[in-house]
Amino acid sequence: MTSPHSVEAAPAVFLLDDDSEFFEALIQHLGTDLAPFELRDFEDGEHKLRPKISVRGRDVYIVYRLVGGQELSANDRLVRLLFFVATLRDLGAACVTAVVPYLPYARKDRRTKFRDPLNQRYLAQLFEAVGVDRLVTMDVHNQAALENAFRCEVIHLEGRRLMAEAVMEERDGLPLAVMSPDTGGVKRAERFREMLQQMSDDDVNMAFLEKRRSEGVVSGDAVIGELEDRLVVIMDDLIAGGTTMLRAVEACRHAGAKRVIACATHGLFASGAEVLFERSGPDRLLYTNSVPRPLPEKANERARLLRIEPQLARTILALNGQRVEEPDPPLGLV
Repeated sequence: MTSPHSVEAAPAVFLLDDDSEFFEALIQHLGTDLAPFELRDFEDGEHKLRPKISVRGRDVYIVYRLVGGQELSANDRLVRLLFFVATLRDLGAACVTAVVPYLPYARKDRRTKFRDPLNQRYLAQLFEAVGVDRLVTMDVHNQAALENAFRCEVIHLEGRRLMAEAVMEERDGLPLAVMSPDTGGVKRAERFREMLQQMSDDDVNMAFLEKRRSEGVVSGDAVIGELEDRLVVIMDDLIAGGTTMLRAVEACRHAGAKRVIACATHGLFASGAEVLFERSGPDRLLYTNSVPRPLPEKANERARLLRIEPQLARTILALNGQRVEEPDPPLGLV
């Protein structure tokens, strides 16, 4: 595979996250050092980011997990990314790829109330305005809405292989079923079910939970599908307050599930998510480090972190025209 952009120099990969473990793992899997940059924060809350190497004529990749934390909000991180992209274009970068495992505002992709905003579309317009050529992201809430909103090239990664391999380790001989916690996630859950079925060589049941959300209140608990005496895997894109996932876990147990594993690529773990680690929570919770957020204080050994650095590195190398072993290539790299 060859890059669509003809450049003479090797690509530059910047990691804007202040996370030493993530930094070292990305270096290891890329097989090269990351590009250096200078960051200065000013007393009034403003900042300055500049690369410490030349980017003229080069492909550039910026890896940044856009989720709010104690020091920076999601908006703070977003502004840093946008300004840095614009800076790199001003300095002559040939192609700028934003590698954003968790894409903020992606859940607001349609109007559900009168005069609602379309935040994902506005985010796409900002990316386009500063000169992003390509977006790499992971398990967005609605892939079709993402591709409709962004006019640049979009590479959509999925965490399903990571999750499926972990589930197979937990299986202990039980028959399997996959459940979507709502009708909107059925296609995602079905792709995951197909992968589990390939790995297990057994029939894997499919189910979904009826769910309605209005004014932030979730209702509906009817299970459509056969779950009795099975290991049920609930597949969702993210966990925020945990309400949706907990309702799904309880519904699975009422439907006769033997064990319940909750899977979500993005573990936001907002206020209230600690209920997932109480007795009523899942037997196991699988999530990735797509967002740098700590587990709730009540979290216990039931939570298992799956790391995405190898997948991000393989994607960057493949986009740069290098042959890599990719067992589950994302759309756009096949």
